[in-house]
Amino acid sequence: MEAVLKRKLGRESRDYLAITFGLICYSLGWAAFLLPYQITTGGVTGIAAIIYYATGVEIQVSYFVINAVFLGFALKILGPKFSVKTIYAIFMLTFLLWLFQRLLEGDDGKLPQLLGPGQDFMACVIGAGMLGFGIGVVFCNNGSTGGTDIIAWIINKYKDVTLGRMMMYCDIVIISSCYFIFHDWRRVLFGFCVLFIMSLVIDYVINSTRQSVQFLIFSRKYEEIAEGIATRVDRGVTLLDGKGWYSKQEIKVVVVLAKKSESIDIFRLVKDIDPNAFISQSNVVGVYGEGFDKLKVK
Repeated sequence: MEAVLKRKLGRESRDYLAITFGLICYSLGWAAFLLPYQITTGGVTGIAAIIYYATGVEIQVSYFVINAVFLGFALKILGPKFSVKTIYAIFMLTFLLWLFQRLLEGDDGKLPQLLGPGQDFMACVIGAGMLGFGIGVVFCNNGSTGGTDIIAWIINKYKDVTLGRMMMYCDIVIISSCYFIFHDWRRVLFGFCVLFIMSLVIDYVINSTRQSVQFLIFSRKYEEIAEGIATRVDRGVTLLDGKGWYSKQEIKVVVVLAKKSESIDIFRLVKDIDPNAFISQSNVVGVYGEGFDKLKVK
């Protein structure tokens, strides 16, 4: 019981550390690249940026106020565990947006254009990449930056639609509305560029961390290997009956489905137990069920 509790606490701690790192990347992308060049995008942060450009109200203020409304929906539909991390992310991002603006602003109180004047497109690309990477890291650790992210998570919970694509649908209206406020197609086009790059990066980050692999392990020490994988790697193990065609000897085949990030742990475990074991590793398109992704059917 104590070991299980420690393992859960360790996972939760890693989640919060990863979420904080993702939020740092996200807020730095805004403060260093998007805000100085007056580039916006979708989501609640995009709305807050539009308010900032139009009225001068700092982005973190509008972001915090709007997200306070969305938290009620998150609590009811996504559950308390998700909402706790969302509340943490909202407060932390509010603080980080304020912090990086204070750190980067010049003596005149304005954010400098780090890439120089006229480098709007490069600022758009770099900023969008940082935003997408940051949100992707947050999503991979069961967190959310609030706003339209919550809507994307709600729909993704019941439908097999990628988070990046769902966010794109939610944010198109926000970016398009920018024209009716500023009457500037340039801001709208840059906003869609940011949204497109963000969606690609988010899906790349999420899919890369969720890749799964299948192991076929042939060893006479199959019992030790199976027990080690079950207890130390915390993955389910299946034993299949096999027979070597050349040797005509019966043998057990250890079958394991695991996250790609766990591959190195499995290889090390098998090597420690039986350096002469024969191992086959292959990528699998999708794994659904206990310990992996939930099965979703349209």
